[in-house]
Amino acid sequence: MNILELTTILLLLASIFSIINLRLLKLPQTIGLMILAIGLSISVLAIGLISPSFLETVTTLIKSYDFEILLIDVMLPFLLFAGAISVDVHELLKDKVTILLLATFGVIFSTFAVGSGVFWLVEQPFFGLNELGLSYIDCLLFGALIAPTDPIAVLAMVKKMNLSLTTETRIAGESLFNDGIGVVIFLTLFKIRKQGIDNISIGSVSELFATEVIGGVALGALIGYLGLKLVKYIENEHVELEVLITLSLVLLVSIVSQQFHVSGVLGVVVMGLFLNRNVDTDKKEAGVQKAMGGYVYKFWHLLDETLNAILFILIGLEIIPIFQNFDSSYFMISILTIAIVVVSRGIGVWTPIKFLSYFKSFEKNTAMIITWGGLRGGLSIALALNLPNEIGEGKNLILFLTYMVVLFTILVQGLTLKKIVK
Repeated sequence: MNILELTTILLLLASIFSIINLRLLKLPQTIGLMILAIGLSISVLAIGLISPSFLETVTTLIKSYDFEILLIDVMLPFLLFAGAISVDVHELLKDKVTILLLATFGVIFSTFAVGSGVFWLVEQPFFGLNELGLSYIDCLLFGALIAPTDPIAVLAMVKKMNLSLTTETRIAGESLFNDGIGVVIFLTLFKIRKQGIDNISIGSVSELFATEVIGGVALGALIGYLGLKLVKYIENEHVELEVLITLSLVLLVSIVSQQFHVSGVLGVVVMGLFLNRNVDTDKKEAGVQKAMGGYVYKFWHLLDETLNAILFILIGLEIIPIFQNFDSSYFMISILTIAIVVVSRGIGVWTPIKFLSYFKSFEKNTAMIITWGGLRGGLSIALALNLPNEIGEGKNLILFLTYMVVLFTILVQGLTLKKIVK
């Protein structure tokens, strides 16, 4: 099956599932699509019990579709740019210290807390998983891929919560930036595992981390600044040209970041924030004009909704190959892992908020809302699929744990977030 046929099937499924959710389920788009996609996967697995050849064909088709490459290199840059231009830049800049501290401390703490917790669980003879041979660095890789929240899912939920602008901006900004930090930590740990801990120094790790972060931010700022000058020059007279420019700039950041080994995720977010600025930054002036015309925002909203629908259908379909290779003991350890992930996220968010509360005000229970609103999604699954096969059977466990955490955060936390906020 070629790329055109696959794209057609995915778009058809997205359309049909969206209609079913709109008319029957009436759930938030993210959650509704996820439930329907999981239902489709369970149906395929059930049919596979009767016709193994059918299941084998579907599994081969899904595995041939490079989900991690499709998401990280193709879909993620567009989705993050769409998210960045929907954030209130002025509110974000006012709270930049809070957002950056939440994103960095939260992800780093969760990485080591979750990684250490899962390593301890795997080593316990009770679960019978110590023969999988998962090393501490392997568990830290799991901690790194599950620590960042999914900005696509988070932003979709937050917009419907009627939160204050300040709290909404903090949640959205933290979610956008912790993706970039999480990917950088994952790649750093990935390099340590590949080269061996004995061949890696603190200096080389720091250099890699700094290059990825600073390089990604600098790249996004440079292209964003040039793009801002370009769209200002057009002055919203040719909206179709502005759309073309934004599309080309997102692709440009992705390609350049790969060539120079810097964080394309952070680059796209920073570029989106640059292009989202006002022509006149004096907020007191009535009707301040955006650098880009309203048509551009509508286009990116449409693209965001379309890619979002396809993304969560793909996440649902990934359950088929993952659930074909699991052990019954995986369920018990997955429940404990979910608890560790949620508690680690809570501590990673509560600590910087407690520290910053001495200098600035926070709404009541902000830490709880940000913790429970930390939905995981396609990025975590894509990074898990990107793990080296040298991990062996342990990779199946990491994939299963990743999927269970994603399911819990989207279905349980996503469905109850509105009640938590109230």
